[in-house]
Amino acid sequence: MTSILDIPRVNTPTGGWHGEMPGPFLTAASEPLIAGAPDLRGTWRALEVTMNGEPAPENMPMWKHVERIEQAGDRVIVTAGHVIHDFAHVDGSFDNGCHDVLEMDLKTPMVVAASYEDGVLVLRPQGIPGIEVKRWREGEYLMWEYHGAFSMKLERII
Repeated sequence: MTSILDIPRVNTPTGGWHGEMPGPFLTAASEPLIAGAPDLRGTWRALEVTMNGEPAPENMPMWKHVERIEQAGDRVIVTAGHVIHDFAHVDGSFDNGCHDVLEMDLKTPMVVAASYEDGVLVLRPQGIPGIEVKRWREGEYLMWEYHGAFSMKLERII
C-alpha cells in the first residue's frame, strides 16, 4: 500500500505544461478520502460558465476549460490550464497547501491553503484576505466558483 506521504509533491514545470495533460500523480495512493471530503475526482470540462449571473461570452477561453482533480486521503492535486496545483494536506494551513505559480503568467509565486467546509473544497490564497475559490458537487456535476469573478458547471469526461 502506498501512502500519500510516499508520493513526492508535484508542481507546475517551468513555463507550465503544454500539449497533453501530465500525470495522473496519485494513482498509487491507497488512502480513502478523509471524512467530510466531497468526491471531486475525475477529469472535467466546462458545461456552463457564468459571470455576474449571465452566460459568459462565447469567445472566452473558460469555455474550453478542462481540469483533472485527484484525491487520496487529505491530499488534492488539480491539473489544468498549464498548471499543477498540489495540496499536500487539505488542513487549512499554508504550510501544507499549494506552493506553485499563478496560471495567468506561469511565474508569479503563490501559496494557497485548502480546507473542506460543509462538503466544499475551499481555497484561500495567502496575502489576499477574503478571497475564496470553491469546488463542490451538485449531483453528477462539479461546481466551481472563483470568488465572484465567474462560476462554472463542469461535466465529468473521465
